[in-house]
Amino acid sequence: MAELVFVYGTLRKGGSNEFRMEGCRLIGSATVAGSIYRIDWYPGLLLHSGNGQVRGEVYEVGAASLKDLDAYEGDEYRRLKAKAQLQDGTLQEVWLWEWLGEVDPAAKITTGDWLDQSGVD
Repeated sequence: MAELVFVYGTLRKGGSNEFRMEGCRLIGSATVAGSIYRIDWYPGLLLHSGNGQVRGEVYEVGAASLKDLDAYEGDEYRRLKAKAQLQDGTLQEVWLWEWLGEVDPAAKITTGDWLDQSGVD
């Protein structure tokens, strides 16, 4: 059974781990309500209902890919459901991986886009 996932960091097209999305179907660009932080060479997303937006992509993945992504994300993240807004304005319920650790407020990416870190505080 196919599931929708939202990726916002190294798994995106142009990210260092985009190869992990091979075989998955790209649905399109999207945003979720939240904030994104530089943790190290990878980001962490914190969901919130404020007006911050995190940019990413929605993919359709199979059960095996979802299991592989869970293993890749590890126990520093938790997978949960959230609403993503696609470019055409439609809302989709998606899985995403939210950061569980502490964040440094100075490492917030104010653009909301891991691939455009010109906005790191």
